[in-house]
Amino acid sequence: MNKPLVGAFLAALLLGAGVAPVVAAEPAQQAQESASKAGPAAKAVTFAGTVALSNCSGSVVRSPDSAPTDPALVLSNGHCLESGFPGPGEVVVDQPSSRTFTLLNASGDGVGTLKASKIAYGTMTDTDLSLYETTSTYQQIEDSYGIRALELETAHPTAGTAITVASGYWKRTYSCDIDGFVHQLKEGRWTWKDSVRYTPECQTIGGTSGSPVIDDATGKVVAVNNTGNESGQECTDNNPCEVDENGEVTVREGINYAQQTYNMVPCIGAGSKIDLDREGCGLPKP
Repeated sequence: MNKPLVGAFLAALLLGAGVAPVVAAEPAQQAQESASKAGPAAKAVTFAGTVALSNCSGSVVRSPDSAPTDPALVLSNGHCLESGFPGPGEVVVDQPSSRTFTLLNASGDGVGTLKASKIAYGTMTDTDLSLYETTSTYQQIEDSYGIRALELETAHPTAGTAITVASGYWKRTYSCDIDGFVHQLKEGRWTWKDSVRYTPECQTIGGTSGSPVIDDATGKVVAVNNTGNESGQECTDNNPCEVDENGEVTVREGINYAQQTYNMVPCIGAGSKIDLDREGCGLPKP
């Protein structure tokens, strides 16, 4: 995974309060130097609507059918949950949470704090995502901060699409293209399906976990950033491998990945309720 970061001092310095899972942190200087190597972001993509968690990145998202009065949802990774990594086959639904998120404006400045009411959904099975329901509605966020939620794309993305990974944690962006899609991406105990593979320019790092992957042309979220092969090992933690339909394994050292989000849009019902039985919902069930 693009490791969630820990360390009370670092988290407090960057974001304020928060508790992170126990995972080794990348030194801040090294992380910032790595991030600075990323290519320039597309001009149309800003930080507006992104958030910083205590240990990861995220974004305020909505489906095309979301109403202004619906509770706002925050998207991040399953491995960024405050309760720790969900095990293979584990799905978290409707769990109370009081987690907070620092909301960023277009320039990357923190303009306010959003608070979760619950973990609406979280898993690391087949995908790696979490959705928090917040105590604020989309309209309240727009009225208070002038920031609209990022809209989720409803269709499968295509290879060659220009994208930007926008990290609210580091307040940095990474620009590249979608290189292709991975039948199965295996990392340690977890397996993810139909993952997005970036071209090499997106050198995401620890703390970028949960960042929205934004289509530069439409401004819509097509995926959530989650992992990369750090040292060329095969299918180990922090070194995911690709497995094709025939079981052939490929290792791509230095290449990073994301999990698609179009298949979760049908799961979002009225009032931002996650209904895994809705037609077209592609998220794993408990």
